[in-house]
Amino acid sequence: MQLAISLDEAVRLIPDGATVMLSGFMGAGVPDGIVHALAEAGKRELTLISNDTARDTTGPGPLFAAGCVRKLICSHMGLNTIVQAQFASGALEVELVPQGTLVERIRSAGVGLGGILTPTGVGTRIAEGKRIIEVNGRDYLLETPLRADFALIAARSCDYVGNLAYMLTATNFNPIMALAGDTVICEPEEIVPVGMIPPDLVKTPGILVDYVIKRSA
Repeated sequence: MQLAISLDEAVRLIPDGATVMLSGFMGAGVPDGIVHALAEAGKRELTLISNDTARDTTGPGPLFAAGCVRKLICSHMGLNTIVQAQFASGALEVELVPQGTLVERIRSAGVGLGGILTPTGVGTRIAEGKRIIEVNGRDYLLETPLRADFALIAARSCDYVGNLAYMLTATNFNPIMALAGDTVICEPEEIVPVGMIPPDLVKTPGILVDYVIKRSA
């Protein structure tokens, strides 16, 4: 399978200063192997787009513990003490985005839209510096698309041409982020022959996937 690479090869693809989307919801559906590998490699100055920061040692937690992240765009960071400390000290720049707005900003990048209109945040500090558009007498914020240099996603199964299937709630942000990364790297639990994944279970077609991380023996 020409898409298959090792963890070390995946890490070498991602330079310091890259913008990285990381799938997952409180540690579920996170490509844990590449997270730990990036942390061990000592990557620096990353901009991380993630729904949340999970806890200190789960989900994206190791990236913060290793000092890899300069800027964080997320919807929740309240359970990670390392992130809280880095934010309080000024070492970490944080942009908090309401969860629904976050996923729609990612989706709009993936499908080629110029942004989304949302009433969420109108009349609050979130609206500062943003364009307000009136539609049928109601004000909406124009929220711009979120795209990344790399989307790091996890899947239950991947076939030899990169088609992906996910498992239950571990699906979360994975299919959306696969649309919005310039380079998509997937870490599956298993790689299977073409035909082993029923077509109706394929949530991300292989044409969107650039690299698949092969599991160590």
